Amino acid sequence: MKIILRQDVEKLGSIGDIIAVKAGYGRNYLIPNQLAYIASPGAIRSLETEKKQYEGRMAKARSQAEVVASQLAELQITISMQVGEEGRLFGTVTAPMIAQELELRGFKVDRRNITIDEPIKTLGIFDVKVKLLADVIAPLKVWVIGQD
Repeated sequence: MKIILRQDVEKLGSIGDIIAVKAGYGRNYLIPNQLAYIASPGAIRSLETEKKQYEGRMAKARSQAEVVASQLAELQITISMQVGEEGRLFGTVTAPMIAQELELRGFKVDRRNITIDEPIKTLGIFDVKVKLLADVIAPLKVWVIGQD
């Protein structure tokens, strides 16, 4: 089944691409979720107008994401954890913990968009990446301290 993508779909293609997919995937997921059209001459014409609208929305979203990224770059969050011997934590600092701490500070970030390079299992200062858009990634400092 040939379709035209209306939006960027990860690992499949970007907006405006004409691709071949299995019929079930196209009919049951892509088309109902308005991610794609069946490739036809009329669909190609309507896609051009949607592409212009999409580019305008993405430019606006990118500028907003860059503002949030600059705010996150200046922000440092502190997470207190129980500590055992030699500064080792009982457990690990996870992305949901960081997302919850960011939400308390007024930033709504999905936990799946937080990238922790190495598991945080000790006290200290760690760099974490927050993906706001596909091409806008904000650095964030996370301080892990021991509970009293």
